Amino acid sequence: MGVPLPPAAINTGPPVEPRPSATVLLIREGEPWELLMVHRPGGADFAPGAYVFPGGSVHSEDAAWPDPIRAAAVRELFEETGMLLARRERRFARDADCARMREALEGGAGFNEALLRANLVPAFDRLVLFERWVTPAMLSRRFDARFYFARVPSGQTVRPQEGEVTDWLWISPQRALTDPDVTLVYATRAVLESVATGEPATRLMARARKLKRVPVVEPRLVETESGWVVQR
Repeated sequence: MGVPLPPAAINTGPPVEPRPSATVLLIREGEPWELLMVHRPGGADFAPGAYVFPGGSVHSEDAAWPDPIRAAAVRELFEETGMLLARRERRFARDADCARMREALEGGAGFNEALLRANLVPAFDRLVLFERWVTPAMLSRRFDARFYFARVPSGQTVRPQEGEVTDWLWISPQRALTDPDVTLVYATRAVLESVATGEPATRLMARARKLKRVPVVEPRLVETESGWVVQR
């Protein structure tokens, strides 16, 4: 049925415009293959105390690229986990490149400027769109979220952002759905259920690349005896 939402999450006024956002399911091959999930601090604005996929809203600087939503996916993934989907000509970014990026950001540079200084460009082709979620109109915080697959870059180390991420783990979709220590919000659980097919990650990504129309999920709010819950 789902966990009841806190009263503050329900919007009693006119619908809020959903914010464009991007989420990345970063895949590490293995038997079974695993996804990178990050743990939100208890006081976070979004999904406090839950494990989620890296991601966030589109920022103004993302508009500098032809695809602002993919730009947001690359930026948010790096800001939250330290994993950088970028390349210099044909060479993919490594730990040393990520370190230069962090140094530039700590020095006050914006993300795009840090990329320029490191002579890197985002690897948008590494992002495979497979689903889109639009949160219900009655919610106070609404997102128009694109979900992407991406393979973990070789030669890079997970370095989570202090403050926004309190823990991280590599975990199979099946285990994430059954482990009692992994708290999930509704959308994260639903996406995990959609990818926990038992198929190799390569097949899932190949099928997503062939999609002519990406599925749009628009869940609804249902009032129960315990409160409002989200359902598909």
